[in-house]
Amino acid sequence: MNSRPLKSLVVSAVAVCAPAVFLQAALFPSQTLMDHTLCCGTSIKAALHPLNDPPARSALAFAVVAVADSSASAATAAAASAPSAKPEIEQEGDYLKIGFDRLSSYTFKVPEFDPEANPNVAPPTGEEQIPGWLKSLNGRKAKVTGFMLPTKLENSLVTEFLLLSDPMMCCYGAVPEMNQWIVVRMKKGGVKPIQDVPVSFYGDLKIGAMFENGYMTGIYLLDCEKMGEVQE
Repeated sequence: MNSRPLKSLVVSAVAVCAPAVFLQAALFPSQTLMDHTLCCGTSIKAALHPLNDPPARSALAFAVVAVADSSASAATAAAASAPSAKPEIEQEGDYLKIGFDRLSSYTFKVPEFDPEANPNVAPPTGEEQIPGWLKSLNGRKAKVTGFMLPTKLENSLVTEFLLLSDPMMCCYGAVPEMNQWIVVRMKKGGVKPIQDVPVSFYGDLKIGAMFENGYMTGIYLLDCEKMGEVQE
């Protein structure tokens, strides 16, 4: 199957329609959670379901990264440079309190790379763009707060989700930049879905590039131990 025409088709669809639907599908292609009642309050079924063809999944991820990168180009030009000195970080018991004001305080540009054209080449991570003080927090226990976008449900509980810096970064909002979301995976069980309000989560924070089918899908991961307070 030739994926080049598919790439053009998907890129056009992403640019015109709902980019975050494809973002979710690209990050978690095996789970196909296409009903957005949890995150948007409406029931939307993506036309690309089911996602069973590996080349289609790769093209999807390619399209999402391309759109996210291009949509951020204007912001990149005006973005402030990352702070070189380690900022003061509050602590709550054993957990560092890390907000998106810190996590997205620098510009992260996804390196250009096509794994289909370079199948035997390791993709560039772009991790040199992450400030040293932030990389030094890799593996530390942290408390993070944001807006939940569920991606995997088990027995009506959310076991995997994206934690976004802004509630508008769902189906009908702006495509978030790479440092504006955290992939969260519950260590045990799940939590009830929470909509439209910021929620805190506690766990082990991992900082570094993650990939799906050769395409970068994130730079932050939280292995979550528990959910904290819901900020009404």
